[in-house]
Amino acid sequence: MSHMDMSKMNMGAASQAGDSLMNLASGTSMNPESWTMPMLMREEENWRLMFMGSAFLVDTQQTGPRGADKFYSASWGMFAASHDLAGGTFMFQLMLSLDPGTITERRYPELFQTGETAYGRPLVNAQHPHDFIMGLGMHYAHSLGEHTTLQLYFAPVGDPALGPVAFSHRASASELPQAPLSHHWQDSTHIANEVLTAGILYKKVRLEASGFYGTEPDENRWNIDYGPMNSWSTRLSVLPAKNWMAQVSVGRLARPERQEPGDVVRSTASLQYSRPLQNGGQWSTSLIWGRNHRLLDHSNSNAYLLETMLPVSRKNFLTGRIELVDKDELFTDQPDLAAQLARTAGSSFRIGAYTFGYTRDIGIFDEIETGIGANLTTYSLPGAIKPYYGDHPLGLNLYLRLRLL
Repeated sequence: MSHMDMSKMNMGAASQAGDSLMNLASGTSMNPESWTMPMLMREEENWRLMFMGSAFLVDTQQTGPRGADKFYSASWGMFAASHDLAGGTFMFQLMLSLDPGTITERRYPELFQTGETAYGRPLVNAQHPHDFIMGLGMHYAHSLGEHTTLQLYFAPVGDPALGPVAFSHRASASELPQAPLSHHWQDSTHIANEVLTAGILYKKVRLEASGFYGTEPDENRWNIDYGPMNSWSTRLSVLPAKNWMAQVSVGRLARPERQEPGDVVRSTASLQYSRPLQNGGQWSTSLIWGRNHRLLDHSNSNAYLLETMLPVSRKNFLTGRIELVDKDELFTDQPDLAAQLARTAGSSFRIGAYTFGYTRDIGIFDEIETGIGANLTTYSLPGAIKPYYGDHPLGLNLYLRLRLL
């Protein structure tokens, strides 16, 4: 087994179709071609086997009236197997997470985070765990000409063509254990059901269309949800050079939040950059925008994110994430207070989150990249909600990171 560099990789899939599958992250999303994906691989009887995984042990401390503390673990692991088939390449993917067993009470604390439910109540100031089965799908790619490749993807649990690479697999977020506050504006469909995607890749441009079940997973994180293919999306991706990846996408989600009526039209755009450095690391940065347009009341909310991961040496990593997010669910767990604020200050509040961190590799295990680190988040918020969050709320994460090399 060995560390795999996606930009130089040759595993027997010498065809253009096979190479197009090797650069995929979550579903059919892509990091820049130059990104060296941490991975173990082997060949077995003409099958190319790939193993990826990451885990964080995290101690979270938060200040303010609505802050909380917790020790938890967030993790994911993926197995992929590819094989030449009918003049093209077939690939099977399975992605699992132990979050349902290592994150108690169906949440971990995160100030100003919203989305989904736990025990029938909206999650506020908390992030939900991932499903045990984060992904289960099949890809097929077939060359249609010298520069053209057809890509097909079906997944009972998967990621439709909507948004950037999900934060769990995004190069620029690889040293940040907590979910971004903009998750439900940008990449929350990375665990969707009944996903069917068709795409055409021509040179460095790809156009995709997906159908899928638009409602987010229920509270039972151990099962596979299902429903009608009632939502759609389309995405245009461009890779102008190995270090760059850009996408724009739009989709209509049928009732994405189970506790709320109405469909949402989501629009996203992102630009990702990864550059190999002389110290052996890679500097990766992402700029992402997402908008949710609620068809029920024709309201719009936006989320902006800028994040980076910079290896200042082979074993030292600096991280940063800056977000501006329009939050309109901060008091859904307290309906009376939400109604009072709606009359006096409105129901939507722009929150700024500014995260800065450091990770140090300590190299305990073979073939596992082990590191310890910390990050601190400060926030900006409207004066109307400072009595409920404090004037200067803070969030601190201390963590141990484990990752397959």
